[in-house]
Amino acid sequence: MFGYDWARLHAALNDFPAALLLVSVFFDLLGIFTKRDSLKAAGFWTLVVGVIGTGGAVIVGELAADAAEHSDEAHAVVETHETLGIIVLVLFGLLAIWRILRKGVWGPTEQPIALTAAVIGVALMVYTSKLGGNLVFDHGLGITAARMQVIMDARGAEHHHHEEEEGAAHPDSAKATTPGDTAATHTHADSTTHSHQ
Repeated sequence: MFGYDWARLHAALNDFPAALLLVSVFFDLLGIFTKRDSLKAAGFWTLVVGVIGTGGAVIVGELAADAAEHSDEAHAVVETHETLGIIVLVLFGLLAIWRILRKGVWGPTEQPIALTAAVIGVALMVYTSKLGGNLVFDHGLGITAARMQVIMDARGAEHHHHEEEEGAAHPDSAKATTPGDTAATHTHADSTTHSHQ
């Protein structure tokens, strides 16, 4: 249905759950240090919504990987990116279920274990995001070969155009010399002309 645009949808969905999961851990840590239940509640709800969003991002990411053109080198990165994405989803999903069963609040002995797991989850999520960035910026994932060729042709034409503009902007800066010439002349603003050997 969407074709390679699954990749665009995946990119659009990525930031939302990642931000929520990161903020969830931040709220929980801050709630523990300040002993404020309101921050812990915020941590709980951002965790739950973040897990739901991560699930959506993972599903769309799987569809994007199947639909997008990519090289063999990029395929290996895609596999790692997908695997880590699923691990992050499962880890935070288990934390969310655990917390729901505890009615939103972990006990004093549970908090260190849960938050350590959450911090590890955030680290994995950041690395997963880095791999996703590599897929886009290093491998052009989500960009068809035909579109990539159009982009490369346009860049080549623009580069050549800029070189011509630079040369035209300074017509007197340097005169072309024949193979036998040993000096080049140029003119200054005061109309004086001299040559360099």
